[in-house]
Amino acid sequence: MSEYLISIKIEELKEGSYLAKSDDLQGLIAQGRTIAETMEIAQDVARKLIESYIEHGDPLPFELEQKKHVHDVKVPIAVTV
Repeated sequence: MSEYLISIKIEELKEGSYLAKSDDLQGLIAQGRTIAETMEIAQDVARKLIESYIEHGDPLPFELEQKKHVHDVKVPIAVTV
């Protein structure tokens, strides 16, 4: 099993739902009622697109980064003083 890192942009639509797209993976479009739901759908769409590239022997978009074992993670920390 391989993992890939992609950049996903999420925007809020006028009717209150959310839309996800990716410049890294053309064809990735996902819509959901919440940001979390939209991310979950986007991950599923991305997985299916990448699997399709691999199954058909097509080269992956060069923007895709295969995930490495070292993680640099930024997390929000709320501090009250």
